[in-house]
Amino acid sequence: MDKTSGNQWNQLGNGQPRKGPLCEENQRGIRVNILDCVLHADAIHRGGGQIIPTARRLYYACELTAQPRLQEPVFLAEITAPNDATGGVYNCLNTRRGTVIEEEQVAGTPLSVVRAHLPVAESFGFTAHLRGMTQGQAFPQCVFDHWAIVNGNPLEAGSKVNELVLSIRKRKGIKVQLPDLNEYLDKL
Repeated sequence: MDKTSGNQWNQLGNGQPRKGPLCEENQRGIRVNILDCVLHADAIHRGGGQIIPTARRLYYACELTAQPRLQEPVFLAEITAPNDATGGVYNCLNTRRGTVIEEEQVAGTPLSVVRAHLPVAESFGFTAHLRGMTQGQAFPQCVFDHWAIVNGNPLEAGSKVNELVLSIRKRKGIKVQLPDLNEYLDKL
């Protein structure tokens, strides 16, 4: 984090927020290089009470100007079904933004195993929906697999991901409109 020379300021690193400015969710893959800083000459003005709020504003401004994106958790769904029910499996996955990775036949049986990525947000009620589309013949197992970037710009008004951010902010009781960059961006 510290790319400066001649400055020792561990307090600033403690000011890095764990939650981002968009919807106050945990952040992943963030790096900020601080190249220069000027600290007040009096030690009383270099304490955590002065440095940490300033650092937080710096981090938020950096994040908002760096084309932020949201990530969503994705399950690996392994669905076992008779060969004649795989059409219903594919239809169910398609309606829930699922992506089929592979399909294989179980040797010596009339069963197929379909492996797919399924966004966790789409998994609520998935088993009932899948069984309804396959007349109760398909059996899913889901485990966490990875995080995926949600397509779209969360800062672009009217985009689907922007609506997602606004709904998260509303659910959490945060001010619904996104923070303005001018709240955090300071220039001397």
